Amino acid sequence: MRLWFIVALLALALVALLYFSGDGGSIYGSDADNVVRAIYLGLIGIAAGAALLGSGIRFGEASRNIAIWLAVAVAMAASYQYRYELQDVASRLTAGLAPGSPLSVTDADGRRSTVIEKDGSGHFQTLGAVNGQPVRFMVDTGATTTVLSERDARAVGYDVDALTFNIPVSTANGMTRAARVTADEIRIGDVFRNRQPVFVAGPGQLDQSLLGMSFLSTLAGYNVRGDRMVLID
Repeated sequence: MRLWFIVALLALALVALLYFSGDGGSIYGSDADNVVRAIYLGLIGIAAGAALLGSGIRFGEASRNIAIWLAVAVAMAASYQYRYELQDVASRLTAGLAPGSPLSVTDADGRRSTVIEKDGSGHFQTLGAVNGQPVRFMVDTGATTTVLSERDARAVGYDVDALTFNIPVSTANGMTRAARVTADEIRIGDVFRNRQPVFVAGPGQLDQSLLGMSFLSTLAGYNVRGDRMVLID
């Protein structure tokens, strides 16, 4: 009861200060809002401290609990403040644990980019997805259109036996014939495009699927930095 009596007196004193301050929103030369905020926080601190003392909880235990909650609050604030850097670290760990996994980063402006590493053969290869199904691509800027191997096309869900392979296609691996289909989605990391034209290579014509210019040309840009290719959304 004594606690609430003290708090009430302090609140009345605050109201009186506000009422009798006649110098344009200031109290004794200080900004009124800052004074109110300080008194408000002080009242909360007094009430919390008195409640702890009156609860019978030992000071050491109370201090430890407060420190834990403060640490949790600081960790949450830091996680939010450095969310983009943490996303970068998580992507790098994923790429390291699963070779060929693209490294995706989103900057503070919300722009996405994906990094593809050069493999031992000197080609840029990456794990992607077509219509939600995993596909390993080799990036081929000489291919006008993205090309799926017969094996990958079947895994994605296309009825390869019903396709007509009458389109000549020139790739880094030479000439081949392909059938035209449409992919609902092609995704490389966090970069994706919907309703993409795709060629399906004839049986035995292509060992690995190719990520071609029909996908790359829709991006804001792409560049090669040493052993890395960066796709910019």
